[in-house]
Amino acid sequence: MLQPGTEAPDFVLTDDEGNEQSLAGLLEDGPLILYFYPADFTPGCTKEACSIRDIHNDIQSVGLRVAGISPQSVESHQKFRDEYGLPFILLSDPDKVAVNAYDVDGMFGIGVRRATFLIGSDRTIEDAVIADLRIDRHKAFIENAIALYEAEDAN
Repeated sequence: MLQPGTEAPDFVLTDDEGNEQSLAGLLEDGPLILYFYPADFTPGCTKEACSIRDIHNDIQSVGLRVAGISPQSVESHQKFRDEYGLPFILLSDPDKVAVNAYDVDGMFGIGVRRATFLIGSDRTIEDAVIADLRIDRHKAFIENAIALYEAEDAN
């Protein structure tokens, strides 16, 4: 997994609406929470996505955006996003371009590690967490990022 302080690799992936998205483009509107997850509609990934959905207003209130990445198809992402009312984009990475660039490929190249990155507007990875089984750590990580940005806004 890429470590804080390193430059986040750019990528171009297709989102759940069929549009190409690059990291550079996503960062035009400010810092980004980029999370990698194994698969749409699995119990853990659904819990994680819904926990992010439930704090999305708080995320936006401090100027952060969210994007999720997994290897599933655009169509799978559309269904997943629609079924659970996810207010953020999901990016399809079937060839694991971003997965490999961020070093979150699963053991022996199988699957994807559950990882979340906080990426500044300048493409610097400000913080990162990897926790395959402790799904709640990702929500806590995002809540800490919100608190960090709230504190910066207060100063």
